Amino acid sequence: MESTFDIFIKAIFSENMIFAYFLGMCSYLAVSKTVKTAVGLGAAVIFVLVVTVPVNYLLENYMLKEGALEWLDPSLAEIDLSFLSFIMFIAVVASIVQLVEMLVEKFAPALYGALGIFLPLIAVNCSILGGALFMQDRQYSTILDATAFSLGSGIGWFIAIVAIAAIREKIRYSHVPAPLRGLGITFIITGLMGIAFMSFMGIKYGSEKPADEAPKSTSIEAPINNGMAQTTNTNTYKSL
Repeated sequence: MESTFDIFIKAIFSENMIFAYFLGMCSYLAVSKTVKTAVGLGAAVIFVLVVTVPVNYLLENYMLKEGALEWLDPSLAEIDLSFLSFIMFIAVVASIVQLVEMLVEKFAPALYGALGIFLPLIAVNCSILGGALFMQDRQYSTILDATAFSLGSGIGWFIAIVAIAAIREKIRYSHVPAPLRGLGITFIITGLMGIAFMSFMGIKYGSEKPADEAPKSTSIEAPINNGMAQTTNTNTYKSL
């Protein structure tokens, strides 16, 4: 079983929302023209993911899936409300996004104006709903694991959008062929960054050995003499 730390690291790198699953690409491409707006939107996405995924985890495990209502009354154990998952998940996301929008408008009006329509559109950002659906599909055992996944996914999305924004600011002063300027070169750079992030898939997560792993034998089998195998313990060897 994966540890909480493994889930967190994988969500940032080898299972990055942008480079592994291409979720949230619309906001990623539209708001990554400057680092300032990219940082603001990335922080908002982290906040929304960290709040919505644990809340949806509680809804899934204590209200929606079959037998989840047993804690209220044993007679409700047969009730299955999983068909309401999409509606409930989207309602939670929309509520949190509305809260974020009001906070940004009050405390950072300049950022609110720079983000424009893309701030309320976090409610339909694929990465936000994708985080809730991944949580549901992977059946994390504790809310801590679900929270670690949401935080890692948010940080991964933040790294992706800030990195591409920094690169796009730099290439303004580079000679880019006219047909590739704008989204063309951005798609190419995104593909190259995705290939680079694929290298993190080679990381081996979890170093613990299975508890039922058989101990290695300390004996070696000697060559077959006269058709019979002889086993000699290594501790019985004596120097000649």
